[in-house]
Amino acid sequence: MKLPRAFRSAKGILGAVVVLTVLAVAVFAPLLIPADWATQMDMRARLSPPTWGHPLGTDQLGRDLFFRVLLGAQTSIFIAVAAVLMSIVIGLPLGLISGYVGKTTDNVLMRLVDTLLSFPALLLALTISAVLGPNLQNTIIAIGIAFTPFLARIIRGEALRVAQMPYVEAARTAGNSDLRMITLHILPNIMPVVIVQSTISLAFAILAEAGLSFLGLGTQPPDASWGLMIQASRDYLDRAPWTALVPGAAVGLTVLGLNMFGDALRDALDPRTREEA
Repeated sequence: MKLPRAFRSAKGILGAVVVLTVLAVAVFAPLLIPADWATQMDMRARLSPPTWGHPLGTDQLGRDLFFRVLLGAQTSIFIAVAAVLMSIVIGLPLGLISGYVGKTTDNVLMRLVDTLLSFPALLLALTISAVLGPNLQNTIIAIGIAFTPFLARIIRGEALRVAQMPYVEAARTAGNSDLRMITLHILPNIMPVVIVQSTISLAFAILAEAGLSFLGLGTQPPDASWGLMIQASRDYLDRAPWTALVPGAAVGLTVLGLNMFGDALRDALDPRTREEA
């Protein structure tokens, strides 16, 4: 039995392993690790280097970094997934309608998207989070809105391309309604692009969440977050660098895995390469 194309390359396999591991940690760690293990403070062991008792060391409050990183995965992954889903819910219909209807509707919607695109995504997320206030829900909203214009632009371009295909023209000539055209002919044929872009957007969402939390505009204590852990380690980098390296490595490995898996998915779903292999 042949493996799916996304898993036939070392890049795809390694990326999938990293992504599945992080997802498993995010889902099962809170069930397997008692909450007090990650929040229990031992001031006698504060800033302890990695030992058998604390394999990744402890933070400034004597909390075990290994358990903190595991619980931080839940927060970071939850925010990233929720933000990307939000951007899909908003950006998918915007892009579909703009690309299929065209004309005045396209101009109005794309000028709105262009306005949002004129701001760097992280700056836009920072502004929204600052206005709404720093907490988990508002972090999701800020990142979701910041990523929506990128997704809407990509979907609009794909919808324009698919709308010009002969089979779509034939279906339109046959008298299909606009809703039927979009749901049965346009949407299924742009889903591979949406899936790939969503996977890559998850990596950027994790980085954005870490950045917002580091600046104090994202997740707030007592929730565990990789960005919060890095922010809390600033004053101890000279004598306890592991307090920043551990959550930083978690962010870096997760983003790398998502990017590798996203690249493998793109190669696997690209119609120009499907005939190979």
